[in-house]
Amino acid sequence: MSSRTTAPTTTLWRPTGPEELELVRRSDWRAWPPRLPEQPIFYPVLDEDYAIRIARDWNVKHSGAGFVTRFEVETAFLSRYPVRQAGGRTILELWVPAEELDLFNAHIVGKIEVVHEFR
Repeated sequence: MSSRTTAPTTTLWRPTGPEELELVRRSDWRAWPPRLPEQPIFYPVLDEDYAIRIARDWNVKHSGAGFVTRFEVETAFLSRYPVRQAGGRTILELWVPAEELDLFNAHIVGKIEVVHEFR
């Protein structure tokens, strides 16, 4: 058994719209798609309630649907990204530069799963 499968992981959430979710599905639920030119940062969040608020209040308004995904990433790898407080005490994000997204995806453990859907 490799050490990768037993390494500690951190649960992250990502609010997303239908277009991005379709690209995740095409990756067999294992990777986030490359960022668009106007998206220099990929930001997963550390709090499920914060992800729900974004998916429900922003993604639905802009895309007609919003989804919250949950996934695990190797904890040791995440130490390279400082936690950013984007608002209140629980509004915490990681900012992953777009050019590092392939590396980030390589440290996802298991599959990305949809845990909430809003329309």
